[in-house]
Amino acid sequence: MAERSALADLHFGREDAERDVTDGLLLRGGFLSTAAYRAAVTGRKMLIIGRKGSGKSAICMQLMADGVPHEGKILVTPDEAAGEEIRRFELQGLPGDSARALIWRYVFAVHAARHLVTHAKAAHGRKPGSVKALERFLKQNEQLTGGRLGDRLAQGARALQTSMSLEAFGVKASLDMAQPLSEGARAARQLEVVEQGAARAFVELGCESHGPLLLMVDQLEQVWSAEPDSNSMVIGLLLAAKYAAGVYGRNVRLSLFLRSDIYDSLSFGEGDKFHGDELRIAWTEQTLRDLALARARASAGAELTARQLWREIFPERVRGEETAQYLFSRCLPRPRDAIQFLNLCQETAWLVHARDRITEADVLQAGRQFSAWKLKDLSLEYLVAHPFLKHLFPLFQNTGYVVTRSALSSRFDAAAETLHRLFPAYADALTLSGVIDVLYGVGFLGVRRGNDVVFAGDDDLPVQPHEPEFHVHPCFREALGATSAIDLRRYEPLLASHRIAQGNVRSAGTTAFNRDHRLLRELTRSCHSILSQVGRAVDLAPDARDEITQQIGRVLDDAQGLSTSGGPFDADGHLLSTAHYFTALAAQLLASGLDDASGTGGVAHRIEEEARRLRRVAGGSFGSSGNSLGY
Repeated sequence: MAERSALADLHFGREDAERDVTDGLLLRGGFLSTAAYRAAVTGRKMLIIGRKGSGKSAICMQLMADGVPHEGKILVTPDEAAGEEIRRFELQGLPGDSARALIWRYVFAVHAARHLVTHAKAAHGRKPGSVKALERFLKQNEQLTGGRLGDRLAQGARALQTSMSLEAFGVKASLDMAQPLSEGARAARQLEVVEQGAARAFVELGCESHGPLLLMVDQLEQVWSAEPDSNSMVIGLLLAAKYAAGVYGRNVRLSLFLRSDIYDSLSFGEGDKFHGDELRIAWTEQTLRDLALARARASAGAELTARQLWREIFPERVRGEETAQYLFSRCLPRPRDAIQFLNLCQETAWLVHARDRITEADVLQAGRQFSAWKLKDLSLEYLVAHPFLKHLFPLFQNTGYVVTRSALSSRFDAAAETLHRLFPAYADALTLSGVIDVLYGVGFLGVRRGNDVVFAGDDDLPVQPHEPEFHVHPCFREALGATSAIDLRRYEPLLASHRIAQGNVRSAGTTAFNRDHRLLRELTRSCHSILSQVGRAVDLAPDARDEITQQIGRVLDDAQGLSTSGGPFDADGHLLSTAHYFTALAAQLLASGLDDASGTGGVAHRIEEEARRLRRVAGGSFGSSGNSLGY
């Protein structure tokens, strides 16, 4: 029987860390220890930030599996149900960021309490009174056993918005909350009791003598959108993690894994306090080479050398360029892209052509397929933040990959009307400078500086107004038909405009919305906030609830109709008029003679708050979640 070739066994792993763990490659030596991994293990950095596919989840999976000195490990990955609970969580008397910080703090406190209940007996052989109190609290609040995170969050949200059972800690809500408090103040007081109980249990057990509990949060991008409530959800997570680190000290270590486009879109008052906690994942050609060799050895045998991989299994050169350099220069610098390209080369040679080694022709064929994948993937990666992205690609189709600012200006001018018609809410960003900034930020374009072409991540300096020359990243050139530096064929603006309208390509900052549309979004959000408060006012008379709901529903319908009318409108005036109506409505409710116990007071105060917020919004600017008041 013929000897099985090394190519048949060669595999560089799965694109996602979860399946990589299931297949076993990640845990058989296919993981490369990086600065980000070491920072997470040691606790030197709390925020691990990187682009999609940069290896954040791989670090989480490795931390969950390896023997690092942590007494317990908990990975929180919100699904859509959990994300919806957090995004819509509100407390009267607190700004949105601070309210969502409370729900995250509740998540951390419950996880810490559940860990302590099982850890006390298993590791310490005893359950002091503080641990028993935590166990009673978890039972009384239906948090002791497992279940979906979304269901447990819903239960926790209701408890924070009303009252949770604190008898386990010797506290009765009716006595502890003797003076009238807002929803937010009451929830914060209740949560502090739970957090202090968990902190006390760590001390009584003497947990500082061993490794800390490791709490990790990953895959927030699954529940994030470029909307204020989503930004507020992430800001709340950051604030909660900072707070929890102070409450639990060395007994709990928090690691948050965030996509860079999400983190960079945030703007809030406490943001400057997190710089020391940040570490951004960066991959170089050399580290990608090291990763490729580690994964090749994990699949084909530990004795495999770099020379064998790059000279015997792969061809030594491709189009005159050293093979590894050719491959990794045509990937965005992240493991997922490298893994996909390497596997595609192997599959093209072994599965498609039944070879026992990869040829130059296999690499070139795989490269064409890979480029088409990556062009499509890029538009999907930024679909939330930049939904117009794929409609910009035709500006570079069937042309040279070197583009001057003046040439791009001519192409963009021919397409601007179409783009503005397709994406009116993004008109402010769809300018020449705005488009250049977006394309540079996502890694599609590089800028020439001296003799080098710099792409995002290589240099922190953004594109400067005087810089005249841009290069399409090699990853996307095959898919665009832009494989030569200069294309002498005449560009047809009308054809380009038609392609942009159809989005027909054959193959990092936050985009600002049009102001009028964003103002209407804020008004819609205010209506939903009031309706949510009405729904929570359980003692409010049904007729009163129906009347308030009907009136706010009319405001909401009016705003939605205005947004879709297509005609010009005065959004500032509309918001101010609605704010005036809200103020009058709140005054009517307060003058109705119903007391706060009926729920009317809470609804009226929420309406007043939203009226004040709309006045601020109409006279202010956008760029954050709009809710941070320095938690």
